[in-house]
Amino acid sequence: MKGNEELLTVLNSLLADELTAINQYMVHSEMCENWGYGKLHNAIRKQAMDEMHHAEWLIERILFFDGVPTVSKLNGVKIGKTVSEMISNDNGDELDAVHAYNDAIKLAREVGDQVTVDLLTKILKMEEGHVDWAEIQRAQIDQMGLENYLVNQIDNPAS
Repeated sequence: MKGNEELLTVLNSLLADELTAINQYMVHSEMCENWGYGKLHNAIRKQAMDEMHHAEWLIERILFFDGVPTVSKLNGVKIGKTVSEMISNDNGDELDAVHAYNDAIKLAREVGDQVTVDLLTKILKMEEGHVDWAEIQRAQIDQMGLENYLVNQIDNPAS
C-alpha cells in the first residue's frame, strides 16, 4: 500500500532515533556491567531491547507503506563518561523522542492514518516510561548521593 510521503519521512526519522538509542543504551549498559553495576546494566539493557522493538515496528510500518527503511543513518551517539552523565544523556534523548512522537502522531492524524497513530501512541507510552525511569534515577542520586546510589546498583554475589 502506498503511504503518505511526509509520514514515511517522519517514520524514517523516528527509526534513526531508535537505532541511535539502541547503540547508546547498549554501550551504556555494557559500561555499567564492566564497572560492576549489574542492576543498572540490566535496566539499561532492557531499555535497549525496548528500542529494538520500536525500530522493528517502525520498519514493519514503513515496509507496509511500500517505503524503504533507512537503517544506515544514525544520529550522534552521546556516550556518558559517568553513570550520572549516562542517565542525563539518555533522559535528554528520551525527552526529545517524546516530542518527536507527539509531532508524528499529529501528522498521522492529519493524514487520516489511525493504525500509525495507534502504533506511535504505543511507542510514545514506552518512551514516557523511559523518561520516568531516568527521572527516578536522577532523584535517587540527588536524595541519597551518587555513592549510595551506585552501591545499590551492584548485584549481590551468589552465596
